[in-house]
Amino acid sequence: MSNKRFEAAVRLEPQAIPPIWMMRQAGRYHWHYQNLRKKHSFEELCKVPELAAEVAFGPVNDFDFDTAILFSDILFPLEALGMGLRFGDEGPKLGWHLSETKDLEKFFSLREAVDFMSFQKEAVSLTRKRIAEDKSLIGFIGGPWTLFCYATQGKHDGNLILPKVSFEMREGFYEKILPLLKENIRLQLEGGAELVMIFDTAAGDASPAFFQEAILPAIQALVSAFPGKIGYYAKSLAPASLESVRSIPGLVGFGMDHRADITGLLGNGSHFVQGNFDQALLFMEPAQFKKYLMEWVRPFSAKTPQERAGWVCGLGHGVLPKTPEANIRTFVNTIREVLA
Repeated sequence: MSNKRFEAAVRLEPQAIPPIWMMRQAGRYHWHYQNLRKKHSFEELCKVPELAAEVAFGPVNDFDFDTAILFSDILFPLEALGMGLRFGDEGPKLGWHLSETKDLEKFFSLREAVDFMSFQKEAVSLTRKRIAEDKSLIGFIGGPWTLFCYATQGKHDGNLILPKVSFEMREGFYEKILPLLKENIRLQLEGGAELVMIFDTAAGDASPAFFQEAILPAIQALVSAFPGKIGYYAKSLAPASLESVRSIPGLVGFGMDHRADITGLLGNGSHFVQGNFDQALLFMEPAQFKKYLMEWVRPFSAKTPQERAGWVCGLGHGVLPKTPEANIRTFVNTIREVLA
Protein backbone atom coordinates (compact mmCIF):
# COMPACT_ATOMS: atom_id res chain seq x y z
CA MET A 1 0.00 0.00 0.00
CA SER A 2 1.68 3.18 -1.20
CA ASN A 3 1.31 6.12 -3.51
CA LYS A 4 2.65 5.46 -7.00
CA ARG A 5 3.92 9.01 -7.46
CA PHE A 6 5.73 9.07 -4.14
CA GLU A 7 7.14 5.61 -4.78
CA ALA A 8 8.43 6.72 -8.19
CA ALA A 9 10.00 9.86 -6.70
CA VAL A 10 11.85 7.86 -4.05
CA ARG A 11 13.04 5.45 -6.74
CA LEU A 12 14.07 8.43 -8.93
CA GLU A 13 11.86 7.24 -11.76
CA PRO A 14 10.74 9.85 -14.33
CA GLN A 15 7.13 10.95 -14.07
CA ALA A 16 5.16 13.95 -15.27
CA ILE A 17 3.32 14.80 -12.05
CA PRO A 18 5.29 14.80 -8.79
CA PRO A 19 3.85 13.66 -5.48
CA ILE A 20 2.72 16.50 -3.22
CA TRP A 21 3.38 16.52 0.51
CA MET A 22 3.65 19.47 2.87
CA MET A 23 5.31 19.55 6.25
CA ARG A 24 2.80 20.41 9.01
CA GLN A 25 -0.01 19.71 6.57
CA ALA A 26 -2.21 18.47 9.44
CA GLY A 27 -1.60 21.49 11.65
CA ARG A 28 -3.42 24.46 13.09
CA TYR A 29 -4.54 26.03 9.80
CA HIS A 30 -6.91 23.15 8.96
CA TRP A 31 -10.59 22.93 9.94
CA HIS A 32 -10.31 19.19 10.63
CA TYR A 33 -7.53 19.72 13.15
CA GLN A 34 -9.33 22.69 14.72
CA ASN A 35 -12.46 20.62 15.29
CA LEU A 36 -10.47 17.88 16.99
CA ARG A 37 -8.54 20.42 19.02
CA LYS A 38 -11.78 21.75 20.52
CA LYS A 39 -12.26 18.38 22.20
CA HIS A 40 -8.71 17.23 22.90
CA SER A 41 -5.37 18.62 24.04
CA PHE A 42 -2.40 18.63 21.69
CA GLU A 43 -0.81 15.90 23.80
CA GLU A 44 -3.90 13.73 23.41
CA LEU A 45 -3.92 14.21 19.66
CA CYS A 46 -0.32 13.00 19.56
CA LYS A 47 -0.34 10.28 22.19
CA VAL A 48 -3.73 8.65 21.63
CA PRO A 49 -3.04 6.61 18.48
CA GLU A 50 -6.61 6.72 17.22
CA LEU A 51 -6.61 10.52 17.45
CA ALA A 52 -3.18 10.86 15.86
CA ALA A 53 -4.39 8.76 12.94
CA GLU A 54 -7.49 10.90 12.55
CA VAL A 55 -5.46 14.13 12.51
CA ALA A 56 -3.10 12.74 9.85
CA PHE A 57 -6.06 11.55 7.79
CA GLY A 58 -7.77 14.94 7.62
CA PRO A 59 -5.64 16.90 5.11
CA VAL A 60 -4.86 13.87 2.95
CA ASN A 61 -8.57 13.26 2.56
CA ASP A 62 -9.41 16.95 2.10
CA PHE A 63 -6.66 18.10 -0.27
CA ASP A 64 -5.74 14.75 -1.85
CA PHE A 65 -2.09 14.95 -0.82
CA ASP A 66 -0.11 11.95 -2.03
CA THR A 67 1.51 11.33 1.34
CA ALA A 68 0.46 11.37 4.97
CA ILE A 69 2.89 11.83 7.84
CA LEU A 70 2.74 10.64 11.42
CA PHE A 71 1.13 13.29 13.60
CA SER A 72 3.41 13.77 16.57
CA ASP A 73 6.17 16.03 17.90
CA ILE A 74 9.97 15.83 17.74
CA LEU A 75 10.35 16.39 21.51
CA PHE A 76 8.73 13.22 22.79
CA PRO A 77 12.09 11.36 22.97
CA LEU A 78 13.23 13.99 25.49
CA GLU A 79 10.11 13.34 27.55
CA ALA A 80 10.79 9.61 27.21
CA LEU A 81 14.22 10.17 28.78
CA GLY A 82 12.63 11.89 31.76
CA MET A 83 12.92 15.58 30.94
CA GLY A 84 9.22 16.28 31.31
CA LEU A 85 7.19 18.02 28.61
CA ARG A 86 4.07 20.12 28.41
CA PHE A 87 2.52 22.19 25.63
CA GLY A 88 0.99 25.59 26.26
CA ASP A 89 0.02 28.67 24.32
CA GLU A 90 3.67 29.65 24.00
CA GLY A 91 4.77 26.26 22.71
CA PRO A 92 6.54 23.28 24.29
CA LYS A 93 8.22 23.51 27.69
CA LEU A 94 10.57 20.92 29.14
CA GLY A 95 10.53 20.22 32.86
CA TRP A 96 14.26 20.87 33.15
CA HIS A 97 17.28 21.55 30.94
CA LEU A 98 20.77 20.12 30.68
CA SER A 99 23.31 22.52 32.16
CA GLU A 100 26.26 20.22 32.87
CA THR A 101 27.38 16.75 31.86
CA LYS A 102 26.33 15.08 35.12
CA ASP A 103 22.71 16.03 34.35
CA LEU A 104 22.75 13.19 31.81
CA GLU A 105 22.71 10.78 34.76
CA LYS A 106 19.09 11.81 35.38
CA PHE A 107 17.94 10.21 32.13
CA PHE A 108 15.76 7.14 32.27
CA SER A 109 17.03 3.84 30.87
CA LEU A 110 16.84 3.07 27.18
CA ARG A 111 14.26 0.36 27.80
CA GLU A 112 12.00 2.73 29.73
CA ALA A 113 12.32 5.35 27.01
CA VAL A 114 11.56 2.90 24.19
CA ASP A 115 8.51 1.61 26.04
CA PHE A 116 7.29 5.20 26.37
CA MET A 117 7.64 5.78 22.61
CA SER A 118 5.56 2.74 21.66
CA PHE A 119 2.50 4.94 21.10
CA GLN A 120 4.11 6.15 17.88
CA LYS A 121 4.24 2.66 16.42
CA GLU A 122 0.53 2.18 17.05
CA ALA A 123 -0.22 5.67 15.71
CA VAL A 124 1.61 4.86 12.46
CA SER A 125 -0.19 1.53 12.20
CA LEU A 126 -3.62 3.10 12.70
CA THR A 127 -2.80 5.93 10.31
CA ARG A 128 -1.94 3.38 7.65
CA LYS A 129 -5.37 1.81 8.15
CA ARG A 130 -7.16 5.17 8.21
CA ILE A 131 -5.78 6.68 5.01
CA ALA A 132 -6.57 5.37 1.53
CA GLU A 133 -4.52 2.50 0.19
CA ASP A 134 -3.16 4.66 -2.63
CA LYS A 135 -1.55 7.11 -0.21
CA SER A 136 1.95 6.83 1.20
CA LEU A 137 2.90 7.23 4.84
CA ILE A 138 6.10 8.56 6.32
CA GLY A 139 7.38 9.00 9.85
CA PHE A 140 9.78 11.48 11.39
CA ILE A 141 12.14 12.17 14.26
CA GLY A 142 14.01 15.24 15.42
CA GLY A 143 17.69 15.51 14.54
CA PRO A 144 20.08 14.72 17.42
CA TRP A 145 21.59 18.22 17.25
CA THR A 146 18.20 19.95 17.29
CA LEU A 147 17.13 17.81 20.24
CA PHE A 148 20.36 18.74 22.04
CA CYS A 149 19.56 22.42 21.50
CA TYR A 150 16.12 21.90 23.01
CA ALA A 151 17.54 19.85 25.87
CA THR A 152 19.99 22.60 26.82
CA GLN A 153 18.01 25.74 25.96
CA GLY A 154 14.38 24.79 25.47
CA LYS A 155 14.45 26.02 21.87
CA HIS A 156 16.29 25.44 18.61
CA ASP A 157 17.00 29.01 17.46
CA GLY A 158 18.53 32.25 18.64
CA ASN A 159 21.50 32.11 20.99
CA LEU A 160 23.02 28.62 20.66
CA ILE A 161 26.19 29.32 22.62
CA LEU A 162 25.71 26.64 25.26
CA PRO A 163 25.06 23.74 22.89
CA LYS A 164 27.87 24.86 20.58
CA VAL A 165 30.55 25.05 23.24
CA SER A 166 29.48 22.05 25.37
CA PHE A 167 31.50 19.35 23.60
CA GLU A 168 31.55 16.80 26.43
CA MET A 169 27.89 17.26 27.25
CA ARG A 170 26.94 17.00 23.57
CA GLU A 171 28.82 13.75 23.09
CA GLY A 172 27.29 12.35 26.28
CA PHE A 173 23.84 13.37 25.06
CA TYR A 174 24.43 11.68 21.70
CA GLU A 175 25.39 8.48 23.52
CA LYS A 176 21.96 8.57 25.16
CA ILE A 177 19.78 9.86 22.35
CA LEU A 178 21.13 7.93 19.35
CA PRO A 179 20.14 4.46 20.65
CA LEU A 180 16.68 5.83 21.46
CA LEU A 181 16.26 7.48 18.05
CA LYS A 182 17.29 4.27 16.32
CA GLU A 183 14.61 2.40 18.27
CA ASN A 184 12.17 5.23 17.52
CA ILE A 185 12.84 4.84 13.80
CA ARG A 186 12.46 1.08 14.07
CA LEU A 187 9.09 1.46 15.80
CA GLN A 188 7.78 3.73 13.06
CA LEU A 189 9.02 1.49 10.25
CA GLU A 190 7.52 -1.56 11.93
CA GLY A 191 4.25 0.36 12.25
CA GLY A 192 4.11 0.86 8.49
CA ALA A 193 6.05 4.02 7.66
CA GLU A 194 7.70 3.78 4.25
CA LEU A 195 10.56 6.01 5.31
CA VAL A 196 11.43 8.35 8.17
CA MET A 197 12.45 11.99 7.83
CA ILE A 198 14.98 13.56 10.19
CA PHE A 199 13.91 17.13 10.93
CA ASP A 200 17.02 19.02 12.05
CA THR A 201 15.97 22.65 12.00
CA ALA A 202 18.76 23.93 14.24
CA ALA A 203 21.44 22.58 11.89
CA GLY A 204 20.91 25.61 9.66
CA ASP A 205 22.62 27.74 12.31
CA ALA A 206 25.87 25.77 12.05
CA SER A 207 28.94 26.72 10.06
CA PRO A 208 30.12 24.06 7.58
CA ALA A 209 33.04 23.15 9.85
CA PHE A 210 30.85 22.83 12.94
CA PHE A 211 28.29 20.84 10.97
CA GLN A 212 30.98 18.45 9.80
CA GLU A 213 32.33 17.93 13.30
CA ALA A 214 29.30 18.12 15.59
CA ILE A 215 26.19 17.28 13.58
CA LEU A 216 27.02 15.09 10.58
CA PRO A 217 28.39 12.03 12.47
CA ALA A 218 25.13 11.58 14.39
CA ILE A 219 23.12 11.77 11.17
CA GLN A 220 25.44 9.26 9.54
CA ALA A 221 24.91 6.87 12.45
CA LEU A 222 21.13 6.96 12.00
CA VAL A 223 21.24 6.59 8.23
CA SER A 224 23.72 3.71 8.39
CA ALA A 225 21.38 1.86 10.74
CA PHE A 226 18.51 2.14 8.21
CA PRO A 227 19.99 2.58 4.72
CA GLY A 228 17.45 3.50 2.08
CA LYS A 229 14.87 4.46 4.68
CA ILE A 230 15.97 7.89 5.92
CA GLY A 231 15.48 11.40 4.54
CA TYR A 232 16.86 14.63 6.01
CA TYR A 233 15.67 18.23 6.27
CA ALA A 234 17.39 21.27 7.76
CA LYS A 235 16.29 24.85 7.16
CA SER A 236 18.88 27.27 5.71
CA LEU A 237 21.59 24.63 5.49
CA ALA A 238 24.91 25.96 4.18
CA PRO A 239 25.77 24.66 0.68
CA ALA A 240 28.89 22.87 1.95
CA SER A 241 26.84 21.21 4.69
CA LEU A 242 24.26 20.12 2.14
CA GLU A 243 27.02 18.48 0.12
CA SER A 244 28.11 16.64 3.28
CA VAL A 245 24.57 15.38 3.75
CA ARG A 246 24.28 14.29 0.14
CA SER A 247 27.45 12.25 0.53
CA ILE A 248 26.01 10.07 3.32
CA PRO A 249 25.78 6.49 2.00
CA GLY A 250 22.25 5.17 2.21
CA LEU A 251 20.46 8.53 2.52
CA VAL A 252 17.37 8.34 0.33
CA GLY A 253 16.53 12.03 0.03
CA PHE A 254 16.52 15.49 1.54
CA GLY A 255 14.30 18.55 1.85
CA MET A 256 15.22 22.12 0.89
CA ASP A 257 13.76 25.37 2.16
CA HIS A 258 12.45 28.16 -0.05
CA ARG A 259 15.76 30.07 -0.06
CA ALA A 260 17.29 27.59 -2.49
CA ASP A 261 16.72 26.88 -6.18
CA ILE A 262 16.16 23.14 -6.29
CA THR A 263 15.68 22.78 -10.03
CA GLY A 264 19.37 22.00 -10.51
CA LEU A 265 19.25 19.26 -7.87
CA LEU A 266 16.57 17.23 -9.60
CA GLY A 267 17.24 14.34 -11.94
CA ASN A 268 20.64 13.74 -10.38
CA GLY A 269 20.04 10.02 -9.99
CA SER A 270 20.96 9.85 -6.31
CA HIS A 271 18.30 11.37 -3.99
CA PHE A 272 14.74 12.56 -3.97
CA VAL A 273 14.44 16.30 -3.30
CA GLN A 274 11.52 17.68 -1.31
CA GLY A 275 10.36 21.29 -1.56
CA ASN A 276 10.21 24.15 -1.77
CA PHE A 277 7.57 26.84 -2.35
CA ASP A 278 7.69 29.75 0.13
CA GLN A 279 4.99 28.92 2.69
CA ALA A 280 4.41 32.60 3.52
CA LEU A 281 3.24 33.26 -0.03
CA LEU A 282 0.23 31.02 0.56
CA PHE A 283 -1.25 34.08 2.28
CA MET A 284 -1.54 36.00 -1.00
CA GLU A 285 -4.94 36.96 -2.36
CA PRO A 286 -6.25 34.06 -4.50
CA ALA A 287 -5.75 35.67 -7.93
CA GLN A 288 -2.31 37.00 -7.04
CA PHE A 289 -1.37 33.65 -5.55
CA LYS A 290 -2.39 31.71 -8.65
CA LYS A 291 -0.35 34.05 -10.85
CA TYR A 292 2.73 33.75 -8.62
CA LEU A 293 2.40 29.98 -8.38
CA MET A 294 2.27 29.69 -12.17
CA GLU A 295 5.54 31.62 -12.39
CA TRP A 296 7.14 29.49 -9.67
CA VAL A 297 6.29 26.21 -11.39
CA ARG A 298 7.42 27.40 -14.83
CA PRO A 299 11.10 26.29 -14.46
CA PHE A 300 9.89 22.85 -13.38
CA SER A 301 7.48 22.54 -16.29
CA ALA A 302 10.28 23.48 -18.68
CA LYS A 303 12.12 20.32 -17.65
CA THR A 304 11.35 16.86 -18.97
CA PRO A 305 10.05 14.19 -16.59
CA GLN A 306 13.55 12.69 -16.66
CA GLU A 307 15.11 16.03 -15.68
CA ARG A 308 12.82 16.47 -12.67
CA ALA A 309 12.89 12.85 -11.52
CA GLY A 310 12.99 12.56 -7.74
CA TRP A 311 10.94 15.68 -6.99
CA VAL A 312 8.56 15.60 -4.03
CA CYS A 313 6.67 18.86 -4.44
CA GLY A 314 5.86 20.89 -1.34
CA LEU A 315 6.88 23.87 0.76
CA GLY A 316 10.18 25.21 2.01
CA HIS A 317 8.99 24.61 5.56
CA GLY A 318 5.71 23.79 7.28
CA VAL A 319 2.22 25.11 6.60
CA LEU A 320 1.76 28.17 8.80
CA PRO A 321 -1.20 28.73 11.16
CA LYS A 322 -4.14 30.55 9.51
CA THR A 323 -2.94 29.67 6.00
CA PRO A 324 -5.95 30.01 3.65
CA GLU A 325 -7.17 26.53 2.83
CA ALA A 326 -8.33 27.65 -0.61
CA ASN A 327 -4.73 28.40 -1.59
CA ILE A 328 -3.62 24.94 -0.44
CA ARG A 329 -6.25 23.47 -2.74
CA THR A 330 -5.15 25.74 -5.57
CA PHE A 331 -1.54 24.70 -5.05
CA VAL A 332 -2.32 20.99 -5.34
CA ASN A 333 -4.63 21.36 -8.33
CA THR A 334 -2.37 23.78 -10.20
CA ILE A 335 0.75 21.63 -9.87
CA ARG A 336 -1.10 18.63 -11.24
CA GLU A 337 -2.77 20.56 -14.06
CA VAL A 338 0.38 22.35 -15.25
CA LEU A 339 2.65 19.29 -15.14
CA ALA A 340 0.19 16.71 -16.49
